[in-house]
Amino acid sequence: METGQIIQAWGRILTGRAPSMSIEITRECPLRCPGCYAYEDAHLGGGTTLRQLSDYKGDALVENVLRVVDRERPLHLSIVGGDPLVRYRELEILVPQLIERGIHVQVVTSAFRAVPEAWAKLSLFNLVVSIDGLQPEHDERRKPATYERIIKSIAGQRVTIHCTITSQMMNRAGYLEEFLQFWSPRPEIRKFWFSIFTPQRGDRPVECLSPEQRKYTIAELLRLRLLYPKIDMAKGLVEEFAHPPQTPDECIFSRTTTTISADLKTRVTPCQFGGDPDCAQCGCIASMGLAAVANHKLAGVLPVRVIFNASGAIGNVVAKLRAKPEDALALPPGNPPRTMKPAPAPVQIHAAPEVQADSLQQ
Repeated sequence: METGQIIQAWGRILTGRAPSMSIEITRECPLRCPGCYAYEDAHLGGGTTLRQLSDYKGDALVENVLRVVDRERPLHLSIVGGDPLVRYRELEILVPQLIERGIHVQVVTSAFRAVPEAWAKLSLFNLVVSIDGLQPEHDERRKPATYERIIKSIAGQRVTIHCTITSQMMNRAGYLEEFLQFWSPRPEIRKFWFSIFTPQRGDRPVECLSPEQRKYTIAELLRLRLLYPKIDMAKGLVEEFAHPPQTPDECIFSRTTTTISADLKTRVTPCQFGGDPDCAQCGCIASMGLAAVANHKLAGVLPVRVIFNASGAIGNVVAKLRAKPEDALALPPGNPPRTMKPAPAPVQIHAAPEVQADSLQQ
């Protein structure tokens, strides 16, 4: 994170706004990945699941996302799901309009279908492709988004690979390096991010690392980042995995990111994991990255965290003064989105067809 970005984020915090936003743009996904937090029963608090929500398609999705964004004014927007490429037609219109607003846009996908060619030339844009380990394990977990399909889908793009490290990977020495040896030489790959699987409190899924595996993983990442320049993880960030924030109140990422689900109203709390995440075992790269920033000492004396906490207190007062009685995330009636531009021909877009695992088209 650059100094200018920190100053911009600080300004948002002082005005009571979250500098980052994450939107689950669709409830649909052709994958059924074991351990996926988005489809856990408790993700939205236990009353309703992601698949049960109403969501938007076509022009309504484009317009309503822009309304939410124009109201919340984030600096950074992550578009997640489900899988965002289920709504690829809508995203081809939506993403450029978000970027024109000066928002840094990140689309997180399994790359189960071809990525729009125009995205390779966009600025203020990051395409993140989730890959869960080496081909045998990945293809089994994430079919139909197999290695073969991903390679075809990202041809000509500039991609960040995100890999969530699980206990199955750490059972074999050298696993992460073998993964890097396969993907790092590919010209489409700009950088790598690694997270560690985060469980819900009280759960012990097979993906969860043991304390010994976590220590080994941290040591491996510290070693590999010196050997593979595409690993975009500073030393301080990796070291934060050893002592993650213990509660959402201690997590800078949780406190500076607004996450909403596919109906564009339901908040996902306390962070993008939803439910009741075990913060003591958190492995979220975003959480670790902002923790490293917060622990940085200005002029070698004053931790950024102190300034953030004071600014957050001011921002909370400002937000309460600005708050309206209605739900802050409820879509406003009537008013069209700011500077909404007509879509390229055809002007009217239609909802993408339902995506079935056995009927995907390239």
